[in-house]
Amino acid sequence: MRNRRGRNWVLESAPWAAGKARAAVVEQLGKWGYRPATAVLDAVEAVTTLLVQAAVADGGSTVSVHLSDQDGQACILALSHHVGLTTSLDDTGGDVLHRITAHPPVTGCGTDAGPDGRRIWAVIDL
Repeated sequence: MRNRRGRNWVLESAPWAAGKARAAVVEQLGKWGYRPATAVLDAVEAVTTLLVQAAVADGGSTVSVHLSDQDGQACILALSHHVGLTTSLDDTGGDVLHRITAHPPVTGCGTDAGPDGRRIWAVIDL
């Protein structure tokens, strides 16, 4: 995250985590001076929810949410902190990338796994 602003939050991996993450991301974007149109704000909220729900579904004890911005775009990333996962999503979350890209402001998304768990992310035009 060199040369860009960023924030992150660590949450318990629980059903309520998506709501807390959604509120934190929207609040932080406002603090950074972003005032997106209603449709974009709705997409930010929906995508944040999808990302966090997918991370929670991995079954780790915590989920972290990372937000950065650059050139009028926001990158939202959720990390499951559940080690030993493959890069592909399981059957319960297999279509989450399709649901994320269904939001027009989304310019990219993806998932991969590393030593600290699975990462799932999206980039949104603000």
